[in-house]
Amino acid sequence: MTWNELTACVAERWSLEIGDPQITGWLTVLAYVVAALLSARVWSRMAGQGGRLFWALLAVMLAALAVNKQLDLQSALTAAGRCLAHAQGWYGERRLVQVGFIATLGAVMVAGLIAMTFSLRGNLRRNGVALAGLVIVTGFVMMRAASFHHMDRLIGMRALGVPNNFLFENTGLVLIALNAGVLLMRPNAPVSRG
Repeated sequence: MTWNELTACVAERWSLEIGDPQITGWLTVLAYVVAALLSARVWSRMAGQGGRLFWALLAVMLAALAVNKQLDLQSALTAAGRCLAHAQGWYGERRLVQVGFIATLGAVMVAGLIAMTFSLRGNLRRNGVALAGLVIVTGFVMMRAASFHHMDRLIGMRALGVPNNFLFENTGLVLIALNAGVLLMRPNAPVSRG
């Protein structure tokens, strides 16, 4: 399959449009953007201090997830996988590839969490709430990526009048934003040198 054939196939199955046009979708995008901006601000104030890499990676990851939230780029990746599977004749065995992809994604996310936790050595106490929020957000991303039907039903249910996926995803973002806000409001908060 050539690149042009692949892009044509993906274009038949996926189009660039708003992935979650509901108010909860836009509020989640706003939460991602606020958490990313606050994380970037903490990073900028931590020049030469431990935990700086954590906040930098967090800001980049949250910004990427904000963009993906509405562009639904993972659906384009899924469409590309289906197109390749059909073209190369392994669509019937796609479950094995899906399991391998999810396992690889999970391993990368766990390794990333471990590395980010390690980058906080000596600073875990003041950044722990953000780390907990990151664990919740990555857990949510993994559940969505795995897309197990019973998990889809669980996160699609409603609690307090809103979908569970909104509550789950935004809980992690609120924890990150709260930790960043506390660090930024402290009079002895890290300040940039220079």
